[in-house]
Amino acid sequence: MSELMTPMSFEHLLNWILKEHKQYGTVFGEHDPYVADSKNNREIFGRALETPIGPAAGPHTQLTQNIVAAYYTGSRFFELKTVQKMDGAELAACVNKPCIVADDECYNCEWSTELYVPQAMEEYIKAWFLLKVLAKEYKLGDPDGFQFNISVGYDLEGIKSEKIDTFLNTMQNAADCEVFKNCKQYLLDHVDLFENVTKEDIEAIQPEICNSATISTLHGCPPQEIERIAMHLITEKGYNTFIKCNPTLLGYEYARKTMDDMGYDYVAFGDFHFKDDLQYEDAVPMLQRLMAVCKERNLEFGVKITNTFPVDVKQNELPSEEMYMSGKSLYALSMSVAEKLAKDFDGQLRISYSGGADYFNIKGIVDSGIWPVTMATTMLKPGGYQRVKQMAEILEKENDVFTGIDAEAVSALVEAAKKDPHHVKAIKPLPSRKMKESVPLLDCFEAPCKAGCPIHQDITTYLELVSEGKYEEAMEVITEKNPLPFITGTICAHNCMSKCTRNFYEDPVHIRNMKLLAAENGYEAWLKKQGVPAVTKEGKAAVVGGGPAGMAAAYFLRRAGMDVTIFEQNDALGGVVRHVIPEFRIASSAIDKDAEILNTLGVHVELNTRVKSVDELRAEGFDKVILAVGASKPGTLRLEEGDATNALEFLADFKANNGELNIGKNVVVIGGGNTAMDTARAAKRTTGVENVYLVYRRTKRFMPADAEELEMAIEDGVEFKELLSPVKVVDGKLTCKVMKLGDIDESGRRSVVETDEICEIAADTVIAAVGEKVPTKLYEANRINVSERGKALVNDDTLESNVEGVYVVGDGLGGPATVVEGIRDGKKAAEAIIGTALSRDFDEKLESETIFARQGILESEKKGQAESTRCLGCSTICENCVQVCPNRANVAVHVPGMEKAQIIHVDSMCNECGNCKSFCPYSSAPYKDKFTYFEKPEDMSDSTNQGFAILDREKVRCKVRFLGDEFIWTKGEATKLPEGLQKLIEAVIADGIL
Repeated sequence: MSELMTPMSFEHLLNWILKEHKQYGTVFGEHDPYVADSKNNREIFGRALETPIGPAAGPHTQLTQNIVAAYYTGSRFFELKTVQKMDGAELAACVNKPCIVADDECYNCEWSTELYVPQAMEEYIKAWFLLKVLAKEYKLGDPDGFQFNISVGYDLEGIKSEKIDTFLNTMQNAADCEVFKNCKQYLLDHVDLFENVTKEDIEAIQPEICNSATISTLHGCPPQEIERIAMHLITEKGYNTFIKCNPTLLGYEYARKTMDDMGYDYVAFGDFHFKDDLQYEDAVPMLQRLMAVCKERNLEFGVKITNTFPVDVKQNELPSEEMYMSGKSLYALSMSVAEKLAKDFDGQLRISYSGGADYFNIKGIVDSGIWPVTMATTMLKPGGYQRVKQMAEILEKENDVFTGIDAEAVSALVEAAKKDPHHVKAIKPLPSRKMKESVPLLDCFEAPCKAGCPIHQDITTYLELVSEGKYEEAMEVITEKNPLPFITGTICAHNCMSKCTRNFYEDPVHIRNMKLLAAENGYEAWLKKQGVPAVTKEGKAAVVGGGPAGMAAAYFLRRAGMDVTIFEQNDALGGVVRHVIPEFRIASSAIDKDAEILNTLGVHVELNTRVKSVDELRAEGFDKVILAVGASKPGTLRLEEGDATNALEFLADFKANNGELNIGKNVVVIGGGNTAMDTARAAKRTTGVENVYLVYRRTKRFMPADAEELEMAIEDGVEFKELLSPVKVVDGKLTCKVMKLGDIDESGRRSVVETDEICEIAADTVIAAVGEKVPTKLYEANRINVSERGKALVNDDTLESNVEGVYVVGDGLGGPATVVEGIRDGKKAAEAIIGTALSRDFDEKLESETIFARQGILESEKKGQAESTRCLGCSTICENCVQVCPNRANVAVHVPGMEKAQIIHVDSMCNECGNCKSFCPYSSAPYKDKFTYFEKPEDMSDSTNQGFAILDREKVRCKVRFLGDEFIWTKGEATKLPEGLQKLIEAVIADGIL
């Protein structure tokens, strides 16, 4: 595909907007417009401003449709994408693609507009007219309530060039510009298209498009050059002027310490930018001089913070050597620059702000006197442009006049940012949000939470029931696939929450909590309705082991009508959850409730019974045997001297004795997984223990434990000893080799490199949580074939071993795993025995308007059942790729006969920034993998995308590429093109929008 964008004509843009709004009530896919009230107007540069926010000079102000979408949702201050002497194809050849990655903090390697400067100017003029008429037509506010701010760079020679000089002059007054004249005439000739726009309204559109400029200079630009550029814009051109200032003004040491303290220690940057860039001691007098010059000319002057922050590419984030950091990690640095300037200028230096602004901090920024505020990163995430409306609403304020910047308020924002969970880096890297499957060409809406759940629970369905207080009904949905609602509602590893799209907003929907809420409130009523199923299946099944996998297998077999007996060697069901996981993690009473479900269904349970031989069970009439025996063989930790206690043995003793153990004052736990965290937390609660140290050879960031497990261990006072490799235990001391982090290895983690340094830690007891092993000898004794690593060899689809009728499930199959993975295994074996699926899907869908009303809304965590209303209903509507594309190059098309809108990619509107790839729930990049609309047949030669180009609209005749083949298709002809894609093409043509 070509990365060069093709701007649309003014006629096309206007007709697209009007048709789409009339048919669907949306504008470029945006559902919820912001309607401004003039009583909240501010003023800057002598012009009104309905909201003090809008898109930064970046991907959201490059094309006309971007600016329109931003305006529709509440933006009123537009920092237009930077123009410079180098442009078009010459610039495109220098910018590697993809150029944006915004899954968490954001990085980009883009520069200025990728259009030619005259094209960029045309885009801005077209946008000027469209915003004027849309304000009236859709009653969004005053046509004069928004402002354009041009961004120019990067040196005085380039700015003085004929190309840029023409741009500057035209943006100041476009009366003689052909594009301006043509747009105005088209509107006058087609005034009948409007309901609320009159000829007089169109005639009133003034040619003075822009009276303010922001100077964007490259890193390393000398202060004298910056001042010369500013003087040129102020004295020669008469522009109100902002100068971009960078965090490099803070000095390397401050920036490095701030980043490290906030968890961004992995972000690499040298000190050369700090040395080469404008120095603070030079900046202050320069800014004072320019303020004075502007005051003499009755112009406004200020600084723009910030011009992003250059960092090194270290983990292949983008195909470049250096990239610019923005978003949440930049906020504290940017505000620190604002703090210094606010103090040193007594609040009188105006600051235009960008750098990590979002819903959670924007009110504080604006209330401190810093505005206008422009944004990019937050708008690159799901919700997209729609996020602006929420921010515009919370900033509404009558008679707000700029009187200066409150330096104390800014200082408070800086200090808060350094600890704010919305800005500090999570203790561990975010797990991948991707599903393993590739995105389908059609019907790509799927809930990633359900796909990420090993048992594919119908999460969106039961969340909605919980939100309505229908707990019993929610229990029906949950227990269809999950027989352990209390256990999983309490300690499930919740991979569903890791996949939740809400992670890209603030926090995932707390799905596990909602499951527990349903169980606690719906259990009794649901259980009363559960009868004992009749025995309808031949034979009997024995389940050896009463942990989660065994309990699940018994549940599904019994529910399907089979006679089932569980043989458990201990005195109660629950396995490791019951006998090892501490009571402070999960109460025994919760496990009892899940066990009671099996009792109610009529599962036979033989406690305190150890089964050694499958043959014994066969002799007792059990023709099907499921081995759910767990992985209890201790893992080994090799030390040169001394021994370590096994973690599971310690946890069992701790639980059996209520923590009354004699293990000394100083305890060291070796390991970095969830079991290590449980062990360390239990040790902290053990009688007589004063210090608990957790030793791991990598850092916390690269420990395998879940983030919440790490956080709870930290809260309990466990002291983490990172980058240490245990050597020996002698005389109450653990000797370790000190390690250091190396490069990224194949697993995606930093490798560790041994150093010559030695460290000693006080250790009365050393506990090793280094993994458990499967019971190989038991399998071999029962003629079950095993792998070289001693694991049972089974059929992946059925989990049946080489011994007919014998199945292996749970931890005993692959080693320690999660509870829900054990449930998955138990169900899989049960289905193999019964010969059919043992659960059904619930396909209840949320109303589209309910989902759209939730999109783009960020909020703090809710409590109780209201938490469920944060669900974005991804199984009904996803459209992440639509929302996050600045250019609107992914379009939701309404197709007759199809339940939901289908996504089509528009080749001519895409510059391959790659942002949609970050947020597509599938392991795909929609800009490459979705069915693509090509404006012209010849455009297909620059792409390998599957898609089509229209040859004849009346006959519905197209050139198509499908599964690598290219062919001509005409509606009604026999074709290998699937019916759904035929309908999609027909819908695109019938819409007449593209």
